[in-house]
Amino acid sequence: MTTRNSNDDEALILASIDRFLAREVAPYAHDLEATDTYPEAIVEQMKDLGLFGATIDPEYGGLGLPAVTYAKIVERVSAVWMSVSGIFNSHLIMAAAVQRFGTEAQKRHYLPRFARGELRGGIALTEPDCGTDLQAIRTKAVRDGEHYIVNGTKAWISNSIEGNILAVLVKTDPAAQPPRRGMSLLLVEKGPGFQVSRKLEKIGYKGIDSGELVFNDCPVPADNLIGGEEGQGLKQILAGLELGRINVAARGVGIARVCLDESVAYSQIRKTFGKPICQHQSIQIKLAEMATRLEAARLLTEAAARAYDNGQRCDMEAGMAKLFATETAIHNSLEAMRIHGAYGYSKEFNIERYYRDAPLLAIGEGTNELQRIIIARQLVERNPA
Repeated sequence: MTTRNSNDDEALILASIDRFLAREVAPYAHDLEATDTYPEAIVEQMKDLGLFGATIDPEYGGLGLPAVTYAKIVERVSAVWMSVSGIFNSHLIMAAAVQRFGTEAQKRHYLPRFARGELRGGIALTEPDCGTDLQAIRTKAVRDGEHYIVNGTKAWISNSIEGNILAVLVKTDPAAQPPRRGMSLLLVEKGPGFQVSRKLEKIGYKGIDSGELVFNDCPVPADNLIGGEEGQGLKQILAGLELGRINVAARGVGIARVCLDESVAYSQIRKTFGKPICQHQSIQIKLAEMATRLEAARLLTEAAARAYDNGQRCDMEAGMAKLFATETAIHNSLEAMRIHGAYGYSKEFNIERYYRDAPLLAIGEGTNELQRIIIARQLVERNPA
């Protein structure tokens, strides 16, 4: 009698993801991306696969996958169509905040519905005048009996148009000093006072919806305050962003890998001066650099995911992975375009999509400039003189 180990389970899960991507995503990604169409049929398949509950504990109906496995899934998805990974990533950051900090009643009420994809959404942090500096947000929530009344505007919020619930970062005490002590996280379902004011157009990362939201005297049950205690919102969302940055790093690995794979294949077919371009030293140098950066990015991402799985503080590790993997994605996408020449610049093929998608990764989930600061501060904190 043989027993399956976790590696066997992971192999089965990844094989299932590969089949899903080959059958349900790859044939349609180019056209859906070109028309910026939300992939409803793909989302329904993702529900069946359990992707909306990938990291949610099995006790609450999720798959309970470790971050190491989750990162490998994200890499595979992003190599086919990065936008699809964003649909479940933002959702799972919201779920992680509830799972790690929510009351037991909140977990029982929301997590099973999140895991089924019955309630889908994400996190609402960024505002028109506030991105990286989250302590500068202006959206307010004032307690009024059994409800909070929310007023403010959020921008660049993924899953805000097609989704139906968001974890919204608000100020419950605008006068608090430092400001983080007055910040809270509320679960806000769509309803009165919750308006999607417009869809925001982007050069890449199409298919997934990015919206601007207006909260106008929006009533939210007080029971929807994550953790039940005001002033904990920034800590809660920053903890969730560790997983988010691992996800973004994995997306970078996926983009970098597909750029390399397609460049290696093309360089063996395309001929100049009587031989395949892979035999030209200039192309060989490009391929070697792309491959080396990819492998380093993958190892950094795996290390951050392992630290997260072990319950360690991993903002430095996640920051390193996010920084290097996303810069690698940008580098490899540009080199892939140069290797493919005019075909890389053509909308008929996928290279130009990778080139448009990659820069977002250096901005989202905390800019790469911010990651450098986080890394440096952690280095000093962990290694006192």
